Amino acid sequence: MKVGFRSWASVTTCLTLVWSAIAVITAQQQSGAAIAIDNDDIGGVVTSTKGPEAGVWVIAETRELPTRVAKIVVTDDRGRYLIPDLPKANYDVWVRGYGLVDSQKVKAAPGKTLNLTAVVAPNAKAAAQYYPAAYWMSLLDIPDASEFPGKGGTNNFTTNIKSQDHFLSIMKTGDIFGSCMTCHQLGDKATREVPKELGTFPSTKDAWLRRIQSGQAGGDMVKMFGFMGVQRTAAMFADWTDRIAGGELPPAPPRPTGVERNIVITEWNWGTDKTYLHDLAVTDRRNPTVNANGLVYSSPEMSTENTPVLDPTTSKVTALDVPPQDPKTPVASGPNLKPSPYWDNENIWTSRSDVHNAMFDGQGRLWMTARIRPPATPAWCRAGSSHPSAKRFPMNEAVRQAAMYDPKTKKLSYIDLCFHAHHLNFAEDANNTLWFNDLGMGHSIFGWLNTKMWDETHDAQKSEGWTGLVLDTNGNGKRDPYVGPKDPIDPAKDKLIADELYSVNPAPDGSIWGSVNAYPGSIIRLTPGANPNETALAERFEVPAEKGGYGVRGMDVDRNGVAWVALSSGHLASFDRRKCKAPLNGPKATGRHCDEGWTFYAEPLPQFKNLEKPGSVEGSYWAWVDQKNSFGLGDNTPIATGNESDGYLALNNGKWVTIRVPYPMGTYSKGIDGRIDNPNGGWKGRGLWVTTSTRTPFHMETGKGQTPIAMHIQLRPDPLAK
Repeated sequence: MKVGFRSWASVTTCLTLVWSAIAVITAQQQSGAAIAIDNDDIGGVVTSTKGPEAGVWVIAETRELPTRVAKIVVTDDRGRYLIPDLPKANYDVWVRGYGLVDSQKVKAAPGKTLNLTAVVAPNAKAAAQYYPAAYWMSLLDIPDASEFPGKGGTNNFTTNIKSQDHFLSIMKTGDIFGSCMTCHQLGDKATREVPKELGTFPSTKDAWLRRIQSGQAGGDMVKMFGFMGVQRTAAMFADWTDRIAGGELPPAPPRPTGVERNIVITEWNWGTDKTYLHDLAVTDRRNPTVNANGLVYSSPEMSTENTPVLDPTTSKVTALDVPPQDPKTPVASGPNLKPSPYWDNENIWTSRSDVHNAMFDGQGRLWMTARIRPPATPAWCRAGSSHPSAKRFPMNEAVRQAAMYDPKTKKLSYIDLCFHAHHLNFAEDANNTLWFNDLGMGHSIFGWLNTKMWDETHDAQKSEGWTGLVLDTNGNGKRDPYVGPKDPIDPAKDKLIADELYSVNPAPDGSIWGSVNAYPGSIIRLTPGANPNETALAERFEVPAEKGGYGVRGMDVDRNGVAWVALSSGHLASFDRRKCKAPLNGPKATGRHCDEGWTFYAEPLPQFKNLEKPGSVEGSYWAWVDQKNSFGLGDNTPIATGNESDGYLALNNGKWVTIRVPYPMGTYSKGIDGRIDNPNGGWKGRGLWVTTSTRTPFHMETGKGQTPIAMHIQLRPDPLAK
């Protein structure tokens, strides 16, 4: 009797395929066949040769709307999924997950059940291509502690670097010299490999030395490498690149579990492929129902004056033109050092206004930090002026000022400021005071604008003020004459400090907080008093680095007055002033008088492979507190930007919730906002709003041509909720 196969091996292969197919069908039946869907949903079951696939993503993407739109959900423990509320269009739908490679895209339209077949990765290398940058970054061989303090010379770290922790802090979140990870990811495919477009080089080290000179950010990258030690730093990165090219692989990340499977992400492309965005604004954080269902505004920093604006209800993207008031204002970004492998010699960033940060007020108006003129300040800002703040702290230059856009009148107004405005935030007071931190001019200044007065007079000189940071070192509870930052403490006087502020965070109790971006870093609390020009007093709290945390970046404050701080050690830290045991003023209250106020939470990522110390490879850019439950994890939930994590890291009752954005890989944000569109609308009425903020959108997995992405992230009660 003839058998219709060439060999028994063929028989075995055929039987294996048959049994696999039977297993898939059985798994689909067991997983709960019918997923109830509406005419704007797509739902079904995801299975592979291993059965139902839990904790993987289903992505639906269309280009038939005014801009590219994608919606992403996670499968439940039986492999079921439901993508709700899809605009009418045809979609490409596919599966992505850890341990898989992308499945083939299937054409689908809302209103239909769609069962999907996931593809198990053929090997560990194929699976690893979908891991977030942090996991690849963990393979970096951090120089041994014996190399620090830096010894100087050609092949060593410079004497600027005092310790291994100091090196990590500079590399991750930096200080006034910048850093590697505050503009884009490290560890994504674009950085862990050397693109062929860069050229041919004798060694990978030479390739790295050329890479850091590329494009308009080349000057900053070269300066940072120079601060650390050019040759030694390049050799470290070259070794990492070579080992990855040789086949070294990172540890695997876990799939989403628990509440992480309830996340729904909607994405819109906005801007152009030459645009990068610092962040976005959607509401007044004091009342997150302001601008409900309204337009989303971006802050394009140095890239463009045509500020992208998204209408999420129609998926239409427009642009708000924000030119400087004075046309002589110089372009914010310098020229290329060397050609970019993506843009050659083209200077793609052309903005003069340099819109950095924006906030809504209670009237739905958008206030932003922006350059409106050249740096030289008006006479009333300088020594000899009668302005109360100029008498104390005269200002000769201020690179960035402020502007306000009213969507109702379509009018753009300019507000001249004497200090260099960086971030801004509204206080909860009768004057709707808008507070700023000064950054980049060597000052230690909190500034403010009485927006109630400005609305009445449109007089910036009358409406603004600023103050330095004065510690109450004589301990009498009021501000007195003070010694300078470099002077020893005088028991009869107070002391002015020179910590350069990076953020500004008004608290509900009327105090103003700010972070100091340095190693080990500190945070500042300012009590303005009745007349801040004469009464404002500061408190300074330094991070106790010997406890494992160090390197302050962005911060926020919750409704209880607890500060939440992003650290380059790979922690989210809290500082609770209520825990302080020692006096909060007096000659010893200069920074290390309340170590007990600090608590460190290691972010949920691996540590560098050769380090055995607290923390992780993450270096979050910003920490934001969801004060009024705009997301759904509860009031006062702190959320860090997971800049190496392809997502966001929420700390919920002491446990981490990773909000992963799996597509396109390369998500990197510098801020978070949260809005309540309908307080009675359940999960659909709430959500976080973020944008990709990388200065290199062309580093994302989709490569050159990729534009920034705005995202609405929502939390439903279960993975199948509609």
